[in-house]
Amino acid sequence: MEKTVIKYRHCGRDVYSFSHLDAPYSHRTDDSERQCPICHQTRTFGLLDAPVALPCPFRNGHKVSCAFLIGSIHGPSYLGEWNDTEIHVGLSNSEGLVYNYTLSGVRRDAHGWEQCVCVQLVPPERRDLRESWDSELEQFSVLPEWIPERFSEERAFGSCCYGFALTFINHMRWLDGKASLSRDEFTGCHVLPRMKTVSRYINIYHAILQHGFYIANTPDDM
Repeated sequence: MEKTVIKYRHCGRDVYSFSHLDAPYSHRTDDSERQCPICHQTRTFGLLDAPVALPCPFRNGHKVSCAFLIGSIHGPSYLGEWNDTEIHVGLSNSEGLVYNYTLSGVRRDAHGWEQCVCVQLVPPERRDLRESWDSELEQFSVLPEWIPERFSEERAFGSCCYGFALTFINHMRWLDGKASLSRDEFTGCHVLPRMKTVSRYINIYHAILQHGFYIANTPDDM
């Protein structure tokens, strides 16, 4: 998902397309790119209707420190709510190294999480917590609870990588004097809202790939 999605308003509707800046220079002046897909006339905009770039919900997890990361081995297109592909989660340290619990135990990935959903958990101004996050995460990752042999056991209870991440998050909350979060609380607060945004973005992106544009049908379409 390398193209930039833009949103503009024309004929009373919100329209999405890819930015012409992503196209080769020789194709940027194509007249068809200037036409509204609703009225087929040359687009003109008022100040409030002009095209704006839609924020991409995917970020490079190796550049987001102290974060909860959600990814898929098949790529960001498979992170939509409707997709049955198993997602994988991890935790980045302050240097962008991603700790994640797998069949082979806890991995420390320096790459592979370049397009994922990121939930930053430590504010940049909390230098004390950022420093302790790294040392605590390394110590936590070598506990016997996270040996490879226990992965299948944890998976049977719907935990494994998610359980690894949430257990550590609650450990850090306890050190910071905060109450633990249940799986439902963390998911409802931090995961579901972002996944709904991701699903809408993927729908729009794929529609533009297929038709060249997407016309919003409801106010909820981003």
